[in-house]
Amino acid sequence: MKDNLVSIITPLYNGEQYVAQTIESVLKQTYQEWEMIVINDGSTDGGLAVVEAYAAKDPRVQVFSQSNKGSAAARNNAIRRAEGRYIALLDADDLWEPWFLEQQLKLMREKNCQLVYGAHKRINGNNEEVLQPFIPPKKVTYKDMLRTCSITCLTGLYDIVPFGKIYLHEEFHSLRDDYIYWLEILRNCGIAYGNQGVIGSYRMLENGLTHNKRKMIKPQYMVYRKVEKLGVLKSCYYLCCWAFNGLLKYWK
Repeated sequence: MKDNLVSIITPLYNGEQYVAQTIESVLKQTYQEWEMIVINDGSTDGGLAVVEAYAAKDPRVQVFSQSNKGSAAARNNAIRRAEGRYIALLDADDLWEPWFLEQQLKLMREKNCQLVYGAHKRINGNNEEVLQPFIPPKKVTYKDMLRTCSITCLTGLYDIVPFGKIYLHEEFHSLRDDYIYWLEILRNCGIAYGNQGVIGSYRMLENGLTHNKRKMIKPQYMVYRKVEKLGVLKSCYYLCCWAFNGLLKYWK
């Protein structure tokens, strides 16, 4: 483990259209001690070639390929290779502001905590804001996260020192895997703190897996029942909370 290094975990599946923008947002970071591990998850477009071109210019950008197994398996592949003390998840179509890493590490030191997250813009395929920025609560606990997911994938930063590396549940493939990841970390560390300043941009695409919330209902319920081992009544209660809070989140 390299003490000051941030390992950025990026699954790539047919991301040719946006992955260059994502990598550019990492290259522009004011904090420069990072490695970006891109796992090509069986892409059939030109995304791999785009990443390879960046890797040829900057050794901090690394790319590896696997057969298509879903984002959870791709992220786990990258986490196994990660050498940094800090783990950040960044999808191949999302963006960081230049101050992302600097501010998140500062917040982590100030709060003496293992997990931080933050606010972000919501943009479309043309980088236009489609909703007001999502501003999360200042802190969340494990029970808070059962009710609603306040930690968006692109803003979370985790310090592996106290509890070691955490891996994603591959049986969920590309549905709810990052949500389960944050729950497991919170079960260990107890509390996470949020940066209420905008530090990134989450790209909302029509064909995104989380765009159709109806498709998420069954996987969300299975998280409560099969992963968190909650009873039927508690699972239904938290599912209703999640659905209601989800409507509020995308209301404006």
